[in-house]
Amino acid sequence: MKILKSIAYAVGLPIILIIIWWAATLGTANFYAPSPALLVETFAQVWFSELFLTDVLPSIGRMLAGIALAIVIGITAGLAIGTTRWLRVLLEPTLEFLRAVPPPVLIPVMMLIMGISDSMKIVTIVFGCVWPVLLNTVEGVRAVDSVLSDSSRSYAIGGLARVRHLLIPSASPQIMVGVRQSLSLGLILMVISEMFASSSGLGFSIIKFQRSFAIPEMWSGIALLGLIGVGLSFLFQFVERKALRWYHGQKEVEHAS
Repeated sequence: MKILKSIAYAVGLPIILIIIWWAATLGTANFYAPSPALLVETFAQVWFSELFLTDVLPSIGRMLAGIALAIVIGITAGLAIGTTRWLRVLLEPTLEFLRAVPPPVLIPVMMLIMGISDSMKIVTIVFGCVWPVLLNTVEGVRAVDSVLSDSSRSYAIGGLARVRHLLIPSASPQIMVGVRQSLSLGLILMVISEMFASSSGLGFSIIKFQRSFAIPEMWSGIALLGLIGVGLSFLFQFVERKALRWYHGQKEVEHAS
């Protein structure tokens, strides 16, 4: 019963929105608003083809590579900055400056430096996605329980052992918040990086359809982006439940008491 209730909550609103959409387009032939049936038909024709191999899979690969690098860099740098006060004071103004620079405005500069390549697109994704992970890691490390921190020093637990058994577990809930934010940013930056002087990718296909007035095809690409975002969200929730099982169990005990 609980599973069925969760499924009903998950699909209830999308079904209602599709019904409203179907009713609004019933009996009309609006060029800019295709009916659900036409969109589904176009979606199957466009994306269940070679475009899936030539555009969609490479885009997803670049996005995942960029997000993975951002997570590794963000956690590593966040641990170092969060545990070293002088380093945090030294880097804080520079980090705030870089964080305020929108990644899309750097794409022309990166194109000049790195050329129009997969590396340029991945670097764009990394630059945009690293900040939520890094800043949340810093805050998570700084918020480590002082009693646990003092206890680890008393037992001479330092180095990698302290990072592995104290800092990462204590900061992991905050780190996961940053990872979740980076997933949505990665999807956005994947599309934007492929709209600039690119000849392949999901973003390139969507802008190509828009410029050629292939409106149903354009909407099918936007729908595919939404489905990819939903898939990433469900994957993240699964990984988070497994990685933070102890944390969620603790919260349930606290709410029960």
